[in-house]
Amino acid sequence: MQPTDRIAIAKLTLTDFRNYRAATLLTGAGPVVLAGANGAGKTNCLEAVSLLTAGRGLRSLPFPELARSGGSGGWAVAAELGVAGEDMHIGTGIQLPPDGMLTARAARTVKIDHALAKGSGALARIRMLWLTPSMDGLFTGPAADRRRFLDRLVLSLDPGYAAAAAAFERAMRQRNKALEEFDSPPMLTAIEAQMAEAAVAMAVARARAVSALSAEIEAERARDPDSLFPWAALSLVGTLEEQAGALSEDAMREGYVRSLAHGRDRDRAAGRTLAGPHRSDLDVTHGPKAMPARMCSTGEQKALLVGLVLAQARLIKRAAAGIAPLILLDEIAAHLDIGRREALFSSIVALNAQVWMTGTDLATFTPLRSAIETQLFVVSNGSIMPANDAERAAKH
Repeated sequence: MQPTDRIAIAKLTLTDFRNYRAATLLTGAGPVVLAGANGAGKTNCLEAVSLLTAGRGLRSLPFPELARSGGSGGWAVAAELGVAGEDMHIGTGIQLPPDGMLTARAARTVKIDHALAKGSGALARIRMLWLTPSMDGLFTGPAADRRRFLDRLVLSLDPGYAAAAAAFERAMRQRNKALEEFDSPPMLTAIEAQMAEAAVAMAVARARAVSALSAEIEAERARDPDSLFPWAALSLVGTLEEQAGALSEDAMREGYVRSLAHGRDRDRAAGRTLAGPHRSDLDVTHGPKAMPARMCSTGEQKALLVGLVLAQARLIKRAAAGIAPLILLDEIAAHLDIGRREALFSSIVALNAQVWMTGTDLATFTPLRSAIETQLFVVSNGSIMPANDAERAAKH
């Protein structure tokens, strides 16, 4: 039985996943460190863990691309974990169909306690968040990156958000096709009503999540005004999100329906819907400097991003009645100076969460090991073994 105050993996098994033919890790409830050379498979392991929650994982790759080169064409990830005092077994993966053809849109199978689940949405209760090097450009990259970051936060607080987002995407595709085929106005009106229902649900959930995260950031600022991770000011950029709280949901729906109807000719010419929550953005400001995050230095942006992820973790823990989420931090220590690295480790101890981290040097994590029981593994060419076993093997 895992502790009741966190989500923690006790056993992880990978089969034909990325560069792993077969690998098994036995872990306790504390932090997990995966160390090894670049390209050894550390991030691949974190990616496997990220598939134990709803969504497409930390790299959002098509599922067939996760299969090992030279393998069966399918892959599997299985885990035994504890969630709020309950032992669970989760299995997910894809199998090569009889015709040997997998499409890029192939869905993965999910099993919970060996029973087939209806899609990955059933894993929403496995609250998880992550920070990877690819997210370092979050503030300067396209709005789509920030929407994904935002939507993962919303999903961790409101598991029903996934259904609203899926309904919106489905209705928007139908509308785009109907516009292309010059379907009748009544058909478009019906589709646009469905879009509005889902869009407003998304916008309201986003606004609530950002408000809650902003409150958490403000509370931490009061607790630790000299934190090495600067506080962030957040705001949503998007018509519906900006209306949330100011207008009733009925008024928001009516306004969006009118906007869609008036924009049909424009959207038909563009070949896509140009207004809605799929176009919204998250604006982030470096609080102490009152400077847009996109204009900050690389180091300041990294510290700001780490602070945001830590604030999310605290918020999720409180929203889940004290159950700490699972946290994945890829190559995190290499991009922080010593002071911020130690501040990060102190935050991890305070969160009392199972945090999976990667790095090239085990010594980097010495301050964390001295503060809390930490499990160390060495990753090499698609194999994973406890650090002590790797050291003994190297001596022989």
